[in-house]
Amino acid sequence: MAKRPTAPRLHLVFGGDLVDPARLAFKNVNDIDIVGIFPTYESAYDAWKAAAHRTVDNAHARYFIAHLHRLRDEAAPAGPTEELG
Repeated sequence: MAKRPTAPRLHLVFGGDLVDPARLAFKNVNDIDIVGIFPTYESAYDAWKAAAHRTVDNAHARYFIAHLHRLRDEAAPAGPTEELG
């Protein structure tokens, strides 16, 4: 039996200004900077690092890497829109 191809493990890099640097609440969710979606952690990390360096002088700015592949239950059957073909 042929193995199905492994889907990329997608990572979202995003950030913006926080209400308070000690909390994880954005000042305005409409102003969140979506840097992009990346197929590997390494590429997401590089994008995160570049975004963080651009805002190094802003104490309220924070960037994050969200592991999109962890947002769904891999044990659950895939829906028709998730099938790789």
